[in-house]
Amino acid sequence: MGEDMCFFNKDTLIINPPKKSPVLLRMVVLMFAMVCSVYICSLCLQQINTHARSKFQNMQDMERPVLNKFIKLEEIPHLHYPKPTTFSRAECAHNPVQFFAILSIQRSGSGWFETLLNSHINVSSNGEIFSVKDRRKNVSTIEQTLDKVYNLDWLSSASKNQCSAAVGFKWMLNQGLMEHHEEIVDYFNRRGVSAIFLLRRNLLRRIVSVLANSYDRYAKLLNGTHKSHVHTQEEADTLSKYKPSINSTSLISDLKQMKVTAAKALEYFNSTRHMILYYEDLVKNQTILNGVQEFLGLPVMALTSRQVKIHRGRLSDHIKNWDDVNKTLTGTIYESFLQADYQS
Repeated sequence: MGEDMCFFNKDTLIINPPKKSPVLLRMVVLMFAMVCSVYICSLCLQQINTHARSKFQNMQDMERPVLNKFIKLEEIPHLHYPKPTTFSRAECAHNPVQFFAILSIQRSGSGWFETLLNSHINVSSNGEIFSVKDRRKNVSTIEQTLDKVYNLDWLSSASKNQCSAAVGFKWMLNQGLMEHHEEIVDYFNRRGVSAIFLLRRNLLRRIVSVLANSYDRYAKLLNGTHKSHVHTQEEADTLSKYKPSINSTSLISDLKQMKVTAAKALEYFNSTRHMILYYEDLVKNQTILNGVQEFLGLPVMALTSRQVKIHRGRLSDHIKNWDDVNKTLTGTIYESFLQADYQS
């Protein structure tokens, strides 16, 4: 038995597995780590690119006509049923009225836009009521004026009286709106007032319009009468013959200040129910007006205006010192203002 065991031990070949090389293991681990790192980096880059595209898209969206905080009529918490003291709403007493304000800057197309709104059978937009300083001398007088407008007791040529389904007015940013913005925002939110921002992209064209309108206040080119808005092409041609000179030295800072003012207003009223429109977009595509009517909870209808644009075509035809202005803006962020930005 002992011999057999000895013979077995001598003739049996026992093979032990070879020990793995430490160098080989390190290389395998290193390769695995590199593959994982590349994969993780690719995922991170993909997320960064997605975030960047999203951010860029958001920046682009801010330059488009926007319906901010858009809410359907039935979802609006404030349904108004005014009880005016100056007349009876009669059979319309049970029909709700939406409150709105057009927030803008002079010579940004707000007059034309308001005539479009007033062509709607159910809209009463009462003009630039805070152009009168006594109405905006303090918060109290501002609120008293607002109450009168939204109670339908503000009588103007635009009043639809008992059949109004939306009532409002134009409010320029330099008419107490910015100084008392906190109290006004509180009033808008408390009373359910919807804000419609109407801005202008091409601020250089706005400057031309402002200077020309200011000149005509004294020159009265239309047979001794000053008109801020005209209804015939002949009148428009007469007013556009005047070519203002623009201060090229302060032009950049003036344009910057206008953009800052508009940005502040948007920031101040961000918590209100509001929408943002651009004049140039409305000129090119008036179907945007359908969205405005829906925003106000109105039945959509074709809106019209008799107003005729005064300064048409190339800006170079309307600025006396065009070469100076062109030189000042070329190569700056405002260079695009030199080109036509809507169909003439």
